[in-house]
Amino acid sequence: MRPFYLTGLLIMLSTGSFLNGHTDPVNICDGPANKLKQESPVLNQQRAITKKHLPFPLPLQNRSDSSDSKHTAAAASSNFEEQVTEEWPFPCNRDSIKRYTAYYTPAAPTIDGQLDEKIWNKVTRSPRFVDLVSGAETIHETRAAVLWDDQNLYVAFWHEEPFVQGSMTERNAPLYQENNAEVFIAGKDAYYEFEINTLGTRYEAFFIWEEAYEDGGFNANPAFQRSNPLVKKFNGVGFDTHPRGLRLGSWDFYFPGLQSGVYVDGTLNDNSDRDRGWTVELAFPWDGMKWLAKADHRPLPPRDKDTWRIDFSRFNPYNEAPPADDSGGWTWSSHGVWDSHIPECFPFITFSRDTL
Repeated sequence: MRPFYLTGLLIMLSTGSFLNGHTDPVNICDGPANKLKQESPVLNQQRAITKKHLPFPLPLQNRSDSSDSKHTAAAASSNFEEQVTEEWPFPCNRDSIKRYTAYYTPAAPTIDGQLDEKIWNKVTRSPRFVDLVSGAETIHETRAAVLWDDQNLYVAFWHEEPFVQGSMTERNAPLYQENNAEVFIAGKDAYYEFEINTLGTRYEAFFIWEEAYEDGGFNANPAFQRSNPLVKKFNGVGFDTHPRGLRLGSWDFYFPGLQSGVYVDGTLNDNSDRDRGWTVELAFPWDGMKWLAKADHRPLPPRDKDTWRIDFSRFNPYNEAPPADDSGGWTWSSHGVWDSHIPECFPFITFSRDTL
């Protein structure tokens, strides 16, 4: 995620330089002090939690095709009745969180970034992205779409961008400081962040709610162990009062089998002309999501009508000129604050076995 200055930027799997309210294990002391504050993992002590955290997410509440799904639905309904009596503790408006149906595709797309398969022309795209903080309309159009099959979750981005830029080629570089796209995929007790820039460079991190770390067995994975130098405590970016408290972030997690492709419709890093934009195509294997699915034993791949929480965002190296109130981070569903790391604000993605 790029420096917030007066208008932060974030882009996910949490961009701007914040890339999603980004945090890096990398030393970024050469940047502005406020950028360091936002992007460095928070090492303060765990504060006392006074509110019981809301059940999150509600991944299987829509299921109705099995006896255990009825039990799950009843439990979810009971939890919901309990939670609605409490004050909503998150900065996004829960009534405006976006919902989307991801359809099954019988033919897997070729992951090259061009999005030229017929299925991508038939799929329903997201609403136009809005500002991460204010929810206001943005100067350039950005949309995303989701498909799936029994092997992969497929994500596509369409970015309108007149001056496509990209320079970072090192893995886990601060991609939020230039044009990037981000995806956050949430499980019950953990979530994954993915970023990619116009050169196809990747940034990945995996976050675990510290209250669930031991009981959830996450310490069995060397990539998540506290002794790993790439594992840091993290307390969000612009929202540091999450009811669940601190997270442990690992910058040593690489999503197994992940495929990515980027296509630039124009001339990269040449501002002598105007580009049309750039597109991103991603395939996340379900087999790589075992640590996300572990806590609530959600099936991989999902079943028909299962609902997950997934976030989609874009970060830019600029802000629209005043009087626009542009934070530099744009997203499918606004978070109400400069922070991508709030799974309760992620869109609801329901998986359908129906095909287009």
